Amino acid sequence: MCDDDIHQGLVHDPRQKAHLSRRGFALAAAGLGLAASSAYAGVTSTRVSVKTPDGLADAALFAPEATGKYPAVLLWTDILGLRPVFENMGKRLAAEGYVVLVPNPYYRVKKAPVIEGTFDFSVPADREKLTPLRASMTPDGTARDAVAFLAFLDAQASTDATCKAGAQGYCMGGPLSFRTAGAVPERIGAVASFHGGGLITDQPGSPHQVIPATHAEYLVAVAQNDDVREPAVKDTLKAAFAAAGRPATVEVYAGDHGWTVKGSQVYNETEAERAWSNLLSLYKRVLV
Repeated sequence: MCDDDIHQGLVHDPRQKAHLSRRGFALAAAGLGLAASSAYAGVTSTRVSVKTPDGLADAALFAPEATGKYPAVLLWTDILGLRPVFENMGKRLAAEGYVVLVPNPYYRVKKAPVIEGTFDFSVPADREKLTPLRASMTPDGTARDAVAFLAFLDAQASTDATCKAGAQGYCMGGPLSFRTAGAVPERIGAVASFHGGGLITDQPGSPHQVIPATHAEYLVAVAQNDDVREPAVKDTLKAAFAAAGRPATVEVYAGDHGWTVKGSQVYNETEAERAWSNLLSLYKRVLV
């Protein structure tokens, strides 16, 4: 579902010796959180539970404090789930005039945060901790979740349900965003994938196969090292979008897998900000 060779979550490249402990990550995230609190004044932040056909999903909800109605955005995290760096993304997006829901994709197994103690992707026992989490994510389950999450967003007093909604995701969240557009095509007007893993597979039900059923415009930001390993993916995606008649921008960025996640070992601020600017441009044009 996601590239585990270089992962943006706990900031560890298994081909190098350094890694960040859970405590170290928490301290770094706390610092980011303090900065975000100051930078994104005027945004409400609420911990919520969303009823889905499979249970109660814990999530974070962000919206502008100013009176008014705003387009909705569903933000899917990477493989390590809901945590401060993604909450900060939600706050930043809400400050731009959106109602943003950031769910814990693993709510069927555990409430966020889902990783306890230290974590190192080069340690098999640590990687095994992800097995039950990843197993809880299925295409059908994602579709059910997407319907429930969009219904929850549309029920918010600050949401303008007459506007198209957005779906964006990171790493494994990329394909989840594609599946969201397929599950609620009448609502999703824009999809953004950042260093998405597994957008194209050789299995039935590959995420890219939902494209013809959607009505969205797409932004697919590909990591440079992902492109080196799988250079055909971008071309296959472009062909799929063209065949379906869906507008899309598919671009390789000068950043390695995870470059958009602040605090990660491969974070590339210049390219991350360019990706963010392109995301906002898409949303401002389409979510109307």
